[in-house]
Amino acid sequence: MAQPLNFVLNVPETPEDHGSQEPSPCDESEVHDSFHQLIQEQSQWVAEEGLELQQREPGAGGQETSGSGQQALPGPEDGLMHSTATLRILASMPSRTIGRSRGAVICQYYNRSVRLRRRVSRPELKGVGRSARPSLRLYDLELDPAALQEEEKRFLLVKELQGLPVAQRDHMLRGMPLGLAEKRCLREESQTPTGKQRGRQGPRGLFPCCGRLRDACVLALHSLGLGLLAGLHALRPWRYALKQIGGQFGSSVLSYFLFLKTLLAFNALLLLPLLAFIVGVQAAFPPPAPLGSARSFTGLELLTGGGRFTHTVMYYGYYSNSTLNQPCAPPPAGGQCSREAAGLPYSMPLAYLFTVGLAFFITCITLVYSMSRSFGESYRVGSTSGVHAVTVFCSWDHKVTQRRASRLQHDNIRTHLKELLAEWQRRRGSQSACGRLRRGAMRGLVWLLSLGTTLGCTVAVYAFSELMIKSPVSAEQEGALLALPVVVGLLNLGAPYLFRCLAALERHDSPVLEVYVAVCRNLILKMVILGILCYHWLGRRVGTLKDQCWENFVGQELYRLVVLDFIFVLLDTLFGELVWRLISEKQLKRREKPEFDIAGNVLELIYGQTLTWLGVVFTPLLPAIQIVKLLLVFYVKKTSLMANCQAPRRPWLASHMSTVFVSLLCFPSFLGAALFLCFAVWRVKPSSTCGPFRSLDSMYEAGKVWVRHLEEAGPRVSWLPWVHRYLVENTFPVYLVSALLLAVIYLHIQVVKGQRRVICLLKEQISNDGLEIALGLLGVPASGHGPCSLPSFSKQVERGKTKSF
Repeated sequence: MAQPLNFVLNVPETPEDHGSQEPSPCDESEVHDSFHQLIQEQSQWVAEEGLELQQREPGAGGQETSGSGQQALPGPEDGLMHSTATLRILASMPSRTIGRSRGAVICQYYNRSVRLRRRVSRPELKGVGRSARPSLRLYDLELDPAALQEEEKRFLLVKELQGLPVAQRDHMLRGMPLGLAEKRCLREESQTPTGKQRGRQGPRGLFPCCGRLRDACVLALHSLGLGLLAGLHALRPWRYALKQIGGQFGSSVLSYFLFLKTLLAFNALLLLPLLAFIVGVQAAFPPPAPLGSARSFTGLELLTGGGRFTHTVMYYGYYSNSTLNQPCAPPPAGGQCSREAAGLPYSMPLAYLFTVGLAFFITCITLVYSMSRSFGESYRVGSTSGVHAVTVFCSWDHKVTQRRASRLQHDNIRTHLKELLAEWQRRRGSQSACGRLRRGAMRGLVWLLSLGTTLGCTVAVYAFSELMIKSPVSAEQEGALLALPVVVGLLNLGAPYLFRCLAALERHDSPVLEVYVAVCRNLILKMVILGILCYHWLGRRVGTLKDQCWENFVGQELYRLVVLDFIFVLLDTLFGELVWRLISEKQLKRREKPEFDIAGNVLELIYGQTLTWLGVVFTPLLPAIQIVKLLLVFYVKKTSLMANCQAPRRPWLASHMSTVFVSLLCFPSFLGAALFLCFAVWRVKPSSTCGPFRSLDSMYEAGKVWVRHLEEAGPRVSWLPWVHRYLVENTFPVYLVSALLLAVIYLHIQVVKGQRRVICLLKEQISNDGLEIALGLLGVPASGHGPCSLPSFSKQVERGKTKSF
């Protein structure tokens, strides 16, 4: 049995070793940093270099050479002599290779570390017992490159984490895709001794009890913030209801509530500058109250908007035409306030004019952007062919675990599939020429009756408005002021039901076309009525109310129309949905519920928003009233929809409905309101008894007066009159901006059309490639008659003529 060889480490001494000090911790880290590098070097060079561990000579003799010229190493005292070739063969065996490599690594590791340790005495391994010798297992030497690389990366990561601040280190550890145990180990290893000691003492040298108290306070504040955010999130009317509505009633009914949410955002955006620069400033500096303005509150003011509400910040007449200054206490010796003490002057006429103009400009930009974005989202996909499989196999969200959320998602997918299948079936249907001609004649007749109804309603509103002018109402009879708004509300409520009865005679195949036709008829009715009312206010009432504040009268009329419109919406919901459901279930013994009237309800929203835009100048707080109204309408309509309505009998996909609604809101509604206000600002003379423009010939003249003051102020502000003269008074910039907006919309439409065309071409190419593959599998030549044979063959496949395929 072979005995182990005795080795000695060959470490040459240097003069620097004598008298040197012990190595520092930095030197120790350098030694361990080079350890893994030595392992990799020895694993590559072990076959080329000789053994660095040399056999110790017995006595003082050197190496002997045999007569054959082969080098032999002396073994133990009674051992045999082996040649160099034999030793190489023995050394290459698996049982010797690992040990030899580790021994060589340890030898080089010791040769390098000894210079850093500065040790003078180096005892030989021969004189040390086996139990006292350094074990190779303690160094955890592994020759696996993957394990070494992983260990090296971990070591470098720990060193990099140690050089980072504590907050950045925690942020990096939190973002690593590792387990909690591994992150905890990395965090403990990356802590410096100072940080560990500080961690025991607490942050900033505090005691552990203070640190725990601070952590408890931070957690309590964090929990309170999360609770407040959750409460605000729960207050949103579209938090959970929109998903529920879309799952049960489809995208067509959902489009109404999405449009209502959009109107809420528009009114909030309109209200903010009005509150900041007009209402808030005037409330901080109230004007002196006129004599006899204090009236008792009777409750009727909530409907009429008059009485106690007349001399408040709600209406135009309350605002002053002076320059507001910060009040100051008079000096003790008497005299007036200095200019520095009075503060910065605030011109209320200028603020009123520019704030309303800025609010309308922001609303215009937002409307155009919303319309462009909605158009791009709804018309980006050319068709719905091929989405059935995607809806079936790819629509489910596997992250949903709650029962309530999974039921909602199930309802959404089911309703979406119904809409897709219904649209696919309508596309496959065909009609005869006689049927088309008969339906065309019927639709023409229905359109004539609808236009006749609209004309009759317009004449009725005009006649009643003239009657109101001829028989004026006194201030004590405020209830009589509700006559005209009630007539307008009744016509807006009854005419849509007549349109629905006439639409039943048309029998449209597509529910989408039916909704579009109903929207057009209701839109024509409401816009014509609003046009008559605008003429009644600016053309007739201004002349009859010369010595009174006609702006307050117009503001109160618009307030009454908004409030009564909300009341008629509630009545429509009560009698049109709840009572009809009860009659259908109790008397007629039917299980069918009424359907939700999308066209009528959407036009009610557009009508109410148009009234709000018309009354911004005369009633600055009208957007706030509209916000409250929209919130109440949302909850009322949502409750009535869930309890009294059923899903559409003919499901249909409302992919473009939101785009149509925003477009109608932009062009007929907002554009008409902007024209009305521009005429009132530029052409109509303000009242001489109230309002911020009482001493001017027009509201726009306030800007001219300001420009004249700037010209007299000095050359420092001479550029402001130039801007007003060439950019505000000149009509060319207005036309230029309008042309640019139209050009942007047109270019966006063309880009979307190009995208749709590319999508169609790609789909056609995919279908042709699929046909080529199928024909290749069937052994049919695909290019026998050129590429034109593939579309014809695809048509035959669709018609079912190729049974073998």
